[in-house]
Amino acid sequence: MRDLVYSVAASLDGYIAGPNGEFDWIVQDPTIDFGEVFRQFDTAVMGRVCFEEMLRLGRSPKDLGMKVFVASTTLDPAQHPDVTVVSADLAGTVSELKRTSGKAIWLFGGGITFRSLLDSGLVDRVEVSVIPILLGGGVPLVPPGRRSPLIFKDSRTFPSGIICLNYCVATQPQI
Repeated sequence: MRDLVYSVAASLDGYIAGPNGEFDWIVQDPTIDFGEVFRQFDTAVMGRVCFEEMLRLGRSPKDLGMKVFVASTTLDPAQHPDVTVVSADLAGTVSELKRTSGKAIWLFGGGITFRSLLDSGLVDRVEVSVIPILLGGGVPLVPPGRRSPLIFKDSRTFPSGIICLNYCVATQPQI
């Protein structure tokens, strides 16, 4: 079965975007091999807000070089032929994706989407790149929900001060 991996950048105080959705604070470290990061995935799942931000920046889902699934009850699928819009039962869709053959699935963005899939027991790994900044507020890394124990896998520190933390989601019963 394929892994669903929440791979995201976050501030040291636990935000994935600033108070107005900004992410200009994410440090670009030239020693991080993004090609290596992207090669582990062939499918991406994201929320509508993240998808619309990508479009606003002039980026296309095709830029990711993956199949893209967007969780949204408001997007018109006919206006977004490059992605699969999932308007109902995201957990069921992701569960089915995990059963197909292929590389890992990148849970690209959206704390709410992450929380939903985590609470459904579908997230296998959490990879957080901690950026050396304190935002003081914004979009939280994880919205409130159930407790989810994690098992440390590894970490990497980069010259910019970014620390990438990798965890597996424990399969023990939720407390």
